[in-house]
Amino acid sequence: MSEQLTHLTSNGEVHMVDVGAKAVTKRTATASGELLMQAATLDLVLSGSSPKGDVFAVARIAGIQGAKKTAELIPLCHPLPLSGLTVEIKPEQALPGLRVEATCSTTGQTGVEMEAITAVSTALITLYDMLKSVDPGMSIRQIQLLEKDGGRHGHWKR
Repeated sequence: MSEQLTHLTSNGEVHMVDVGAKAVTKRTATASGELLMQAATLDLVLSGSSPKGDVFAVARIAGIQGAKKTAELIPLCHPLPLSGLTVEIKPEQALPGLRVEATCSTTGQTGVEMEAITAVSTALITLYDMLKSVDPGMSIRQIQLLEKDGGRHGHWKR
């Protein structure tokens, strides 16, 4: 683990990291998060009778859009061409709720961790928006990086 914050200069000023000298490598990242809800809300989602339609399809598209716009949302992120992106939404009765997992990939000079985390966040917020009329007490939790690969630091897994 690095001993210094890369987005700060030696004088403590914020800057965008220059990745120009880094090697171009294949980079991937997977993140996840959860939306906790009442069991009745999950049943409603699984029955396909949500008041706003196919919540899974809309949330997947939102996650994809979020990942593609990460550099516009997070001030010091580099804009990256994504070569692959999946957003999966799985119901989990034990929560009860929905688990979102996103995997992003690129070939470039910096990683796609922020894109994966943004995809998950955007999908979860969209699910909340689509279901809040029946369950405003839902909560989003555990948004986290699960795994990354590529670049100078190689493979990392939670």
